[in-house]
Amino acid sequence: MNAHAGAAPAGSPAPGGLLRSRPEQWLFKGIYGLVLASALVAALDVPGEKANPGPDALWVLLTALVSGVAHGYAHVIAGRAAADGAARPGRVRAVLDEWPLVAAALPTVVLVLAAAAGWWAEETAVDTALGLNTVSLFCLGVTAARAAGLGRLASCRAGALDMLLGLAIIVADVLIG
Repeated sequence: MNAHAGAAPAGSPAPGGLLRSRPEQWLFKGIYGLVLASALVAALDVPGEKANPGPDALWVLLTALVSGVAHGYAHVIAGRAAADGAARPGRVRAVLDEWPLVAAALPTVVLVLAAAAGWWAEETAVDTALGLNTVSLFCLGVTAARAAGLGRLASCRAGALDMLLGLAIIVADVLIG
């Protein structure tokens, strides 16, 4: 399934308003944000080093924000290259339309900030975030497949494939860490 299939032209406003993406775009960007947040929080949590959850949470948030801006800007540039080179009025909208990517990373940020507040150890926050993100990947995969008209079994298979992304990050975290 092509995640960009049916996407509006780069720089064009999302249907229904400035910050309202179509469901398939929200799902695509949400999955991307979950994988990004999982990989980053796993990389920042280095066993044997002093825990630093405050800056780690900030890095996850900043990376999600910069990734969202970069992705939106890439759509603008691609739209310019594909068109006559003229700037389109929806450049800011194309960047703001990436909000689901950032929103998907926020639970990870909150969990790591809870460690900064002393509610639990950073390792526990990271493990919880990785587990939650993996379950969320499954749920978004199932939701995307159902929205595409697939049956329950096929949707569960699609969710399981998305969940494999989270599991791959968990395995990599165990092997590298």
